[in-house]
Amino acid sequence: MPAKGVVMDTAVPDIQGSPVLSHQENRWTTTEIVVTATIAVTFGVVFWSWNLLWTATGGAFTALPPLQGLMYGVWLVPGVLAGLVLRRPGAAFFAATLAAVVSALLGSQWGLVAVVYGVAQGAAPELVFALRRYRAALTTALAAGLAAGVASLGLDLALYYPTWAPNWKWLYALTLLSSALVVAGLGSWALFQALRKTGVLSPLPAEATAEAPAAATAPAPPGA
Repeated sequence: MPAKGVVMDTAVPDIQGSPVLSHQENRWTTTEIVVTATIAVTFGVVFWSWNLLWTATGGAFTALPPLQGLMYGVWLVPGVLAGLVLRRPGAAFFAATLAAVVSALLGSQWGLVAVVYGVAQGAAPELVFALRRYRAALTTALAAGLAAGVASLGLDLALYYPTWAPNWKWLYALTLLSSALVVAGLGSWALFQALRKTGVLSPLPAEATAEAPAAATAPAPPGA
């Protein structure tokens, strides 16, 4: 769940101009909770569809099952995207876990195990965002996506593919982590930037903090 009772210092811009969200408020705003939940529920529905597609396309990978790891990145998006959008402690974990819960409630073929994956896929990028002080940067997005992929890879190899030959395990690691980097990392960053351009993120405190330094340093109009 979103962290409460956390008081941080004033906002500090990061190297790419997106601020470190350091709220003086102790609680999440209603807007932040709604946005995070919206991301989670939306991707929970996407997960349900993606689960069906994963099963339906399994036959296409019969000759070399590890290649199906190329489809993996979609499951890793909500944690990374929420971390970029909210820049709040707990956002990545909350979004990824709730998305998995929604997927399980909609009838995921993996049942409650999907929730275990959601927790891992939220905790891993959450750690990356914490280490980067919740900066919204491309490098942070890529690292967060990769971290979520590593967490998922560990679970998959332990729970589903422990008997695979080493070369298959290495190939699966390559395909899954590539998907994590491109889809969850780069894809989440592109989606974040697209949402920013539409203005739908403007009500969020993180965006208000981002706009304040820009407004303060804007040149005065001619004749002022």
